Amino acid sequence: MDEGEQRPSMPRQVKRLVFGKPRDLRDQRLFHRLSLIPFLAWVGLGADGLSSSSYGPQEAFRALGEHTFLAVGIAAMMAFTVILIAAAYSRIIEQFPHGGGGYVVATKLLGSRAGVVSGSALLVDYVLTIATSIAAAGDAIFSFLPAHYLWAKLPFEALAIIGLTTLNIRGVKESVVVLVPIFLVFLATHVLVIVGGILFHAADLPATARQVQAGFHQGMTSLGAIGLLLLFGRAYSLGGGTYTGIEAVSNGLPIMREPRVQTGKRTMFYMAASLAFTAAGLLLCYLLWHVQLEPGKTANASLLERMTAGLPFGATFLVVTLASEGALLVVAAQAGFLDGPRVLANMAVDSWVPHRFSALSDRLTTQNGIVLMGATSLLALIYTGGQVGHLIVMYSINVFLTFSLSMFGMLRHWMAERAAPAALRLRRTALFAAGLVLCVLILIVTVLEKFREGGWITVVVTTALVTLCFLVRRHYRRAAATMERLYAELGNLPASEHGPLVAPDPKQPVGVVLVASYSGLGIHTMLNIFRSFPGFYKGLVFVSVGVVDSGEFKGEGAVEELQTRTGQMLQRYLELARGMGLPAACRMAVGTDAVDTAEALCLAVAKEYPKSTFFSGKMIFQKERWYHALLHNNTALALQQRLQWAGKTMVTLPVRLREG
Repeated sequence: MDEGEQRPSMPRQVKRLVFGKPRDLRDQRLFHRLSLIPFLAWVGLGADGLSSSSYGPQEAFRALGEHTFLAVGIAAMMAFTVILIAAAYSRIIEQFPHGGGGYVVATKLLGSRAGVVSGSALLVDYVLTIATSIAAAGDAIFSFLPAHYLWAKLPFEALAIIGLTTLNIRGVKESVVVLVPIFLVFLATHVLVIVGGILFHAADLPATARQVQAGFHQGMTSLGAIGLLLLFGRAYSLGGGTYTGIEAVSNGLPIMREPRVQTGKRTMFYMAASLAFTAAGLLLCYLLWHVQLEPGKTANASLLERMTAGLPFGATFLVVTLASEGALLVVAAQAGFLDGPRVLANMAVDSWVPHRFSALSDRLTTQNGIVLMGATSLLALIYTGGQVGHLIVMYSINVFLTFSLSMFGMLRHWMAERAAPAALRLRRTALFAAGLVLCVLILIVTVLEKFREGGWITVVVTTALVTLCFLVRRHYRRAAATMERLYAELGNLPASEHGPLVAPDPKQPVGVVLVASYSGLGIHTMLNIFRSFPGFYKGLVFVSVGVVDSGEFKGEGAVEELQTRTGQMLQRYLELARGMGLPAACRMAVGTDAVDTAEALCLAVAKEYPKSTFFSGKMIFQKERWYHALLHNNTALALQQRLQWAGKTMVTLPVRLREG
């Protein structure tokens, strides 16, 4: 450590130890280092879909009851649906190369109101993704442990959520790389289970086919064609948890390696192929091995017990397979931590939720969103007692609400498209129409079947979240309208020619104005300095911090673009000062934390201009409400406290707003 360099405080040292050192924004290859290649994206985002084979096929098989002969048709429909939805989302990736999650698709193609419904549904969905995956992991792991250990299941699941929250704050790539071995073990063991399970009964396939045919004829006699079709549709719909992770790939496009579209489509292919094979294969194995669902034991555990009975190292293989399944379900919770905060950040940029959720940490993660997702998923887990059945019901409704909105938006887009060739329009229209029909069918059946069993909670929570989003946006719009009126009054100040711009004299008193943008707030602050202290300050220094948030950090060159825009904004203030005949200069820095970066920049300016006083504008509401602190940052006050501690003077000048 250099002499004079301040040693980090103990809390900061602990933070760096747990979460890692800050990223260097000057690194030209920073985004390249953080982005994911297709395989790592498959692990981080595709694990959610692949792991759903641990509970989706089981729910469909359970719904069949004694009519297990329908499992063949369900397996075929599952594979078809996975491929269909994945193909549709591959086209969405092409249409939205910077990220085509349900929120973006619905907002762009159906309007902001449909967008906020889709975004709110996704937020609840990703919370439940984490809770469901962790609860299912607990079921898988504790299904081969003695019953007297079940008391530890819920605490184990809670610790898993806390651990994943910490890991994701460290960084996306770090969290994914750690989980790669688990993913590979799951793939290897389940390929062996499915291929071995089918080959072992290869000689019995003709007999099984005859049993399926006989069961179908018997079902037609007892239930009739309509009854059999309704049973099939119900089982197919209740197995909808199988498809819940497909959307995550298109939503996670911003964290993928360039070229993003090709990376995203390849990731989607990997996930669709692996999920279709695993889900359909397991369902066929349930039928071939005559699996009986037992209380406290997953269908996969029952299947493995039958398959490994009497085999050398059979018990070891069973434990490894179920452990990898449970561990992959923990990995699957990554989709909630990767995509949930990203949806939250996109909504924050559009002012549907507090702006602070678009902020990045010094590790370039959406830390506030990650913490919120972890905390709310922990509450969902505790509320349901870790019961996977209850969580899946709550989970599936919003998944297919988002799917349906995305499919409808893309269908309407291609029906109205006239520039593309007719054959292409026809193929795209057919694809999204089929996807819409299937998604709406599953959504309707799931809501009707499971509304009283916990589905109502999802409907109520999502509706409440949508309402809250509208209230937040209304507040931001009213505040912005007030600021726009102020800018309209001040933005056209008359300027006279005063020759070239002159830098302030460091020996004279200088006012340092902190500005975030060229707006009424900054101009108002500058003018108030001379109204409050007439004739005292002999020059101005405009200081700005370009904050790298999720709205800015979208690829290589993003930091340089932000620096350019910030410099152009400061140049406008310099032109204003020159027009008023004032000596002026500007200084800027780029960082992820506005307060930390501004503090370092201000202290550097104070050394250059020893007689400087710092000024910042702050919106003051006529009636302060409890939610103002949540919706508006306290950067000015936090910076004022730090500069005063460093022995510098900072004055906060109020800008009064009448919006309540």
